Amino acid sequence: MLPQSIQSKLFLSPLICFLILLGCKKSSVKEMAKDASLSFTVNGSYNGTLIYKNLSNTPVIKISSSEPLNSSSLNQISLKTSDGATVVAINITLSTDSKSAELTPKSSLSSFTNYQLIIPANLETQSGGKIINPLTIDLQTGLDGIDKFPRISDDELLTLIQKQTFKYFWDFAHPNSGLARERNTSGDLVTTGGSGFGIMGIIVAINRNFITKAEGLARLQKIVAFLKTADKFHGAFPHWLDGNTGKVLPFSTQDDGADLVETSFLMEGLLTARQYFSTADPAETQLRADINQLYNNVEWDWFRKNGENTLYWHWSPKYNFDINLQLNGWNEALMVYVLGASSTTHTIPKSVYDIGWATNGGIKNGNTYYNVNLPLGPAGGGPLFYEHYSMMALNPNGLTDAYANYETQAKAHSMINYNYCVANPKNFVGYSADSWGLTASDVKGGYTASSPTNDNGYIAPTAAVSSIPYTPEESLKAIRFFYYKLGDKMWGDYGFKDAYSLTDPWFAQSYIAIDQGPQIVMIENYRTGLIWDLFMSCPEVKAGLTKLGFQSPKI
Repeated sequence: MLPQSIQSKLFLSPLICFLILLGCKKSSVKEMAKDASLSFTVNGSYNGTLIYKNLSNTPVIKISSSEPLNSSSLNQISLKTSDGATVVAINITLSTDSKSAELTPKSSLSSFTNYQLIIPANLETQSGGKIINPLTIDLQTGLDGIDKFPRISDDELLTLIQKQTFKYFWDFAHPNSGLARERNTSGDLVTTGGSGFGIMGIIVAINRNFITKAEGLARLQKIVAFLKTADKFHGAFPHWLDGNTGKVLPFSTQDDGADLVETSFLMEGLLTARQYFSTADPAETQLRADINQLYNNVEWDWFRKNGENTLYWHWSPKYNFDINLQLNGWNEALMVYVLGASSTTHTIPKSVYDIGWATNGGIKNGNTYYNVNLPLGPAGGGPLFYEHYSMMALNPNGLTDAYANYETQAKAHSMINYNYCVANPKNFVGYSADSWGLTASDVKGGYTASSPTNDNGYIAPTAAVSSIPYTPEESLKAIRFFYYKLGDKMWGDYGFKDAYSLTDPWFAQSYIAIDQGPQIVMIENYRTGLIWDLFMSCPEVKAGLTKLGFQSPKI
């Protein structure tokens, strides 16, 4: 028989072994911390990326974990603007099984702003594990529908747009020449065509009491004095000039001489000013004489290139007519033929208009786009500046010739552009009856002439604003949207910035003379017809239009 002590040890050994095993098991469990992987949705969906655009300003992000989460570590999650300047407090609601959490901002996010939701690796599971796939989710808010500025009457808003936009041509004008800079980053580079638009803007500003007539006259005297000594080529101006020296700044390698289209836009502005400053005052008399000299010196007939029945856009003393670009319609260049025919010193015959511009009737379209019949021009009408640049001064109302009724043309082209944006066949974000207008403008990374056949998702405010004589209700809806809903994303020191895309979203920081000028002038033509009346009162223009076969109540 075994001793008692040995029997006791044998009896206790199974219990001891069990306790030892149990202790080992507890130790093993404690050491087995389980890591977790995360998945997520934004507003209930996952798009396969970490980037979510055009969100409301109260997005809901739900994270799901393969393991229960430690609630105390959730405060490691952060929401901040992409530049890190603003941290946004968030509400975090953990599910009952601790495997998911709903995240929402405690206050509304700002519209059109980039945020980052950061879920770091040091987030913990309940077992002490870590997150194997930390996340940084980019959240881009879109339109929030909130008015950014106090409501004012439509009449007050139109005046505000004219006054603010006019600052581009007044406050930001080149100090030496008085001419308009090409864009807000152009330094000493000034634009001749855009300056013609600005000159018409000066007349509007005097009429609206933004400046006095004496101030406007002084600025016109400075501009005209500069133009008299600036580079000219057979009387025509280049696209760009140095605002200090008056020397040509090449637009491109071969475009280092005359630009007949830009010259026509400059001249339409100068002739409008000549008609406005009509008193016997010696200063006004001299201004008219100087403008007449500039206009009469343009050799419109030279640009027929050896007498051809068409006009050419460019001529260079170095490259001659090598660019070889004929001015054939329909586009923005109708003013070239009108002023060429109106010239009393270097006129062009009607055959140049019929064969060159109208291409013997080839200018006609006649097709229907988006339920609107288009008399002239390319498929879909082309960019809307076709109906603005020449028509800032040339009144299309009641204007007809052998090829079209130009009032019908302007309204049809504008409505096609509007209807296209409302239909939005490419499904761009933000296109609507409130947000429309395709024309030449800056786009992200460049510049393009947007139209229904060249649409990359960019709306330019100048398109709808400057179409207001043709589409008053549609334009006013867009104007309210640009100002109240987009706010300072599109409204700045010189009126509406150049363009935007709500698909990106992206907002231009630029202002361009040829986009700012038409807004001032076309709003005024809608309100009073001032610029139309002045230009159409030019005796040379009346004679030139008649010569080309136009009819109008104004001639």
